[in-house]
Order: sequence, then structure tokens, then C-alpha cells
Amino acid sequence: MKRALLVGIDQYHEFSQLNGCVNDVTALHPLLARNEDDSPNLDCRVAKAPQSGPGIRRDDLLAMLDDLFAPGSDFALFYFAGHGASQRGDVALATSDGTSATPGVRFSEILERIVESEVKETVIVLDCCFSGGAATIAALGADRAILPKGTAVLTASRADQLSLETASGRGQFSTYFEGALDGGAADVLGHVNVSGLYAYLAESFGAWEQRPTLKANIDRHHDIRVCDSRVPKPVLRKLTQWFPTPDHVLRLDPSFEPTEEPSHPENEAIFAGLQKYRACRLIEPVGEDHLYYAAMKSTGCILTPLGKHYWRLVKADRI
Repeated sequence: MKRALLVGIDQYHEFSQLNGCVNDVTALHPLLARNEDDSPNLDCRVAKAPQSGPGIRRDDLLAMLDDLFAPGSDFALFYFAGHGASQRGDVALATSDGTSATPGVRFSEILERIVESEVKETVIVLDCCFSGGAATIAALGADRAILPKGTAVLTASRADQLSLETASGRGQFSTYFEGALDGGAADVLGHVNVSGLYAYLAESFGAWEQRPTLKANIDRHHDIRVCDSRVPKPVLRKLTQWFPTPDHVLRLDPSFEPTEEPSHPENEAIFAGLQKYRACRLIEPVGEDHLYYAAMKSTGCILTPLGKHYWRLVKADRI
């Protein structure tokens, strides 16, 4: 069982109103609820506080977090978009009724629930100002952190930075996060995990912009979403057949190219698979920039370091 709680708060009584948090939750919900093939993914509960309406109070958010970390689930994801407030080495997720003295729910209160929970794997995604302060230990300095086993925290900014909204009414971080979930962070097999998400997001921001952070205490990756495989698994399993060793040179000739006569269906089928490998940087042509010329000039192709990695996975029967 996999659960997700998605919270977006635009309405605040004492803090300035926001414009993109509800929009962010609305955009991310379908991506987290369903994989790319439309199979069920996370069982999502969504809480939105637009600028008009009852809002989301501190007690409301605490009750929702209690439900998220209740028994019965193996994996939990918590996404929050709203104001964040720095508090004595911690960060508070601001709720609609927040005040300067009590902005909302401190991250340490969330950690207490994670520690007490039976949920084994937890991912927290925070799109709020000063979010990098989550899980830090004030007594040891702002760069020291501690997390329960199986927990990963992905944040929109460092502990000393703001998290910005776009002119179109979205959080900048969550806009990129959406693209990452929609295949941008997927590996060759289509798996989207927290490391891939962070790598994608870290590259999305420049050196002068807010910097996403990742803190994790994990020994395995849990899929946050599954996208279509960039190389079909039956084709990927051909790696060890077409390349008997990781350093093998697969010789090509014009019979592999489908435009050449006479046709050679077996070689053409191999060439179609090689083109998929090439698109994912699993192979590279020998002495040429394109596979076409490697075939026409009868050179060949070899595995890249990434290709050798997947070759080993196939060899170990892990794909």
C-alpha cells in the first residue's frame, strides 16, 4: 500500500497570500496518482486552501499527517506547497491560521511522527521558503542533519533561501518537479525515484537561483512514479546477446540499414534495437557520429559506460 498527502495553501490570515500552491497540487495530483500507463500509483489525499474559503489550520494538518503515517501503508509521500518559516534551526510549514509565534507545523513534529510510524519508506517534498532547514540539527550547525531510516527529504531551497513563484501562478520548483515526474527524471526502464528527481531539479536551477536540497537515509530506491520504458525490456535483454562481453565490438555492415537492398530482416531488427540503445546513450558507433554511417562504412558499435551498467544488470538477471 502506498499513500500520498498533497497540501497546497494559498490562504493566510497573517502572512501574505500566495498564488501558486493550489495550482501546484492540482497539477501534481494526476501524475502521482497514476503511472504513465494509467495504472494506479499512490493513493492520494489532496488538501487545498485557495485564497477564499475555510483554509487549512495547524490542527487540520497535524490530523492529516497522523492519518498519513498510520499503520497499513508501506510507503508514504508528503508534498507541501505554501509559506515556510525559519524557526531556531527548524522550518515550520505555515498553515492558514499561522502567526509569527506559531507559524504552523514544525518539521521536527513531522519527524516525530515518522519515527513512531510503522511506515517503512517516507519521501517528503517541500516547496516553501527556507525548506532546506528541514531535518537539520540546530545544536550542530545548519549543515548537519539526521533522518530516520528509510526517509528522504527533497526541498525547493536551502535553509537560507526563498522559494519563488512564477508569473503564471506556479511554484518554480514544483513546475520543474512536474516535468521530472512526467518522464524527465525517468531512467532507461522508466523508474522515477528520489535521486533521479533531485538530479533533474538540481540541473534546473542556476548558481544564482534557489538551490534544491536532498537529505536521505535510505538503502534502496522506491519508485515514486513509473513511466514508459525508453527501451522495451525484451529489447534491453538483448544486450548480452548482441554484446557477449562488455567490451565487445558489434560489427555492422550495410545489411543492417533498412534502406539497402537486398533486405535483411534479422539485421534490420537488430539495428532498430540498436537505435533505441543509441537514443539512451547505451552504445556509441565506432569511428562515426551516427549509426547509419557505422553500418554503411562497416565499422561497428560498442557499449558506453552506461550501457555496460545495464549489460551487467541483464547478465545478473535483474531486468
